[in-house]
Amino acid sequence: MRTAQLLVLTGSLLLLTTNLFAQTIQPDLPGSDDNNEWVVYNREIVSVMKELGKIESIVVNANEGDGLVVYQNLEFENGTIEADIKGKDVLQRSFLGIAFHIQDENIFNATYFRPFNFKKPERAGHSVQYISHPEFTWFKLRSDFPEQFENPVTPIPDPNDWFHAKIEVSWPNVKVFVEDAKEPSLNVTMKSTFQKGKVGFWVGNGSDGNFKNLTIVKK
Repeated sequence: MRTAQLLVLTGSLLLLTTNLFAQTIQPDLPGSDDNNEWVVYNREIVSVMKELGKIESIVVNANEGDGLVVYQNLEFENGTIEADIKGKDVLQRSFLGIAFHIQDENIFNATYFRPFNFKKPERAGHSVQYISHPEFTWFKLRSDFPEQFENPVTPIPDPNDWFHAKIEVSWPNVKVFVEDAKEPSLNVTMKSTFQKGKVGFWVGNGSDGNFKNLTIVKK
């Protein structure tokens, strides 16, 4: 009995210690004219929704090439990043997700979604993707490592509505969860050599995107 009590106490202390070292950040989202804590690359924030004076969600416009909206006040290595994301069911016009370990506008890791593939059985395997720019683009990963860095998503969200995404980063691994799933839709070993950097929203070539409820837990 005493041994069991000691094990429970030890486990509780370990959990408490882990929580003490975790830092939770919920950044205020950027307004179209307020980028003090954010830098926007190759995009514009064209719409914001406010509630009680606080920005609840943002819309990033479409443009050629990748776009990033980067939070400046945090260096992230391991932990979790969560956000609500809204794309659209338009072929090759909705690529959006979360970038992390951002070094600059050209060097970063990201996991992103293709909502237009969510409900198409013949394309569902290309619904969620890991990339590491500049070297390991989606094209290179699909060509050199087929079916290793992209997967279907479970459960399958409405491709035109908000859905919740969570990524767990524990170098060198990253997992992607959709909605309240207990099992990841994607679980891969990252290809990058850099292990920490900034966090932000990512949109792909020709894509816009809606984002809200960003929460970062840094461990």
